[in-house]
Amino acid sequence: MLPQPQKVKPKIDRLKERLVTLGPSLLAFSGGVDSLFLLKIAEEVLGKGILAVTWVSPLFPSWEREQVEALRASLRARHIFIYTDSLDKEITFNPLERCYLCKQNLLLRLTGIAKQHGLNAILDGSTVDDLRDFRPGKKAALEFGVVSPLQDVGYTKKEVRQALKSLGVSTWNKPSSSCLATRIPYGEEITLDRLKRIEEGERFLREMGLEQLRLRDHGNIARIEIDKKDAHLLLSGALRSKVTEKLKSLGYNYVTLDLEGYRSGSMNLDMPSVRTKSSKRAKHVS
Repeated sequence: MLPQPQKVKPKIDRLKERLVTLGPSLLAFSGGVDSLFLLKIAEEVLGKGILAVTWVSPLFPSWEREQVEALRASLRARHIFIYTDSLDKEITFNPLERCYLCKQNLLLRLTGIAKQHGLNAILDGSTVDDLRDFRPGKKAALEFGVVSPLQDVGYTKKEVRQALKSLGVSTWNKPSSSCLATRIPYGEEITLDRLKRIEEGERFLREMGLEQLRLRDHGNIARIEIDKKDAHLLLSGALRSKVTEKLKSLGYNYVTLDLEGYRSGSMNLDMPSVRTKSSKRAKHVS
């Protein structure tokens, strides 16, 4: 009789086993869907052996901190905030390696905290989807030995959302968020004032009922990316007028709606290597 193939364990079981193997750990906790799911499972497996750390910085919208504060009462894990009030000089001119430099500085702090608390590893909530985009911060994570358990066992972002929903977490469908500097073209200066107006503009758009969105800052031009299904909301007369008036009050002369809709990493199209490839493709087609 031929040997029967062994059943592959469900991802959730493999994730739990991975966390047990890692032992007491620090989790870089943004409060987003991916890191929240990882924290929920780590709480179950490691209990007080997991320490969640949330970075508060001008680079991140204030509603992320507010959402984490709202979550704290329901967390069984230990949790702390760390704060940065200013911008590191090396990232203010927004070089291509901005994310790498920023992540380096953060991981230096997290490494110190992990040592202070006697923790074995630093974890993040990266999934396999994060391998498909330009993410220079991943290089810093590799250099510091950051572990991505969700990625290790093959979780996609869609699977994470489904798993959170099955756990009864109401924020399972929460829109993704990211560093505000991703709204500014590479090579253009990042200032506190510029970050504040992006944040204020996005907060206003969210209050108007728009969910998954980005306000890309091109100097005096505001380029709004939203889900295509929501485009009709922004094109209606009343809302269009309110949005235009608000964004112009923040210093934008022109307010535009990107017809391609929201997509992660759209600013990467401005990278020199991407422009060169696009140009070559265009010449080939012609």
